[in-house]
Amino acid sequence: MTKKQIQAEAERLHLAEQNRVQVQATTLTYPQMAISDAYGIQTTWMDIKKSEGRQVVGHKIGLTSRAMQQVMGIDEPDYGTLLDDMVFEEGSEIEASAFLDPKIEVELAFFLKKELKGKNIGIVDVLNATDYVVPALELIAARTYRVDPESGYKRTVRDTISDNAANAGIIMGGRPIRPDDIDLRWVSAMMSRNGVIEESGVSGAVLNHPAKGIAWLAKKYALHGLSLKPGQVILSGSFTRPIAVRSGDTFHVDFNKMGSISCYFK
Repeated sequence: MTKKQIQAEAERLHLAEQNRVQVQATTLTYPQMAISDAYGIQTTWMDIKKSEGRQVVGHKIGLTSRAMQQVMGIDEPDYGTLLDDMVFEEGSEIEASAFLDPKIEVELAFFLKKELKGKNIGIVDVLNATDYVVPALELIAARTYRVDPESGYKRTVRDTISDNAANAGIIMGGRPIRPDDIDLRWVSAMMSRNGVIEESGVSGAVLNHPAKGIAWLAKKYALHGLSLKPGQVILSGSFTRPIAVRSGDTFHVDFNKMGSISCYFK
């Protein structure tokens, strides 16, 4: 894709979100686009938001499960950017209609105290750079149709990446914990919607250790001379399937010893 095409596509996604109207997948117009084009669109879209006053607070990692990677036809996760207006407090009332086809996933959020930079970052480096870990929910959305209502076309991983890896928000709560105070592979969670348990999982489902995805992201950024910064929050990847959000839904997620998170969608 040309720079002009990438700019136009980023603006199209931005308008779709602002107008709360889904649009066709990017790959319907650009079927030969590369993964690098998709990240170019994502970066350009985030630049538009930053020019409007938004600030980067962190990053997210998605598609961390082997099953989801096989569905999407890839062999590695994807990533997106967290901005300040995407952060919601535990117990928040959130307007469901503000998001396009919203869903909730269960994750862990890592707050960094040290910079992560380099091509040889590993799990130990991530743990040493982490101040604390908290329970988190990721609110995902789809500015482009997951399944086109007219043609039935299913969007690809390139569409998801262009769409800021489907990120729309993050809700954090529960009990902060130091990374060496718990085995982070065995954090369990049960998610209920309106009092009914819809999903459960264990954090080791994220690449066998949730810190592994953060190490992967740091190495990806290093290829571009970038790093993960102190003070940033990194969503390490979901260990449950996404559950649809509807107006009137109350979510409660029990993270056992790490506490719980609740939120209401009005």
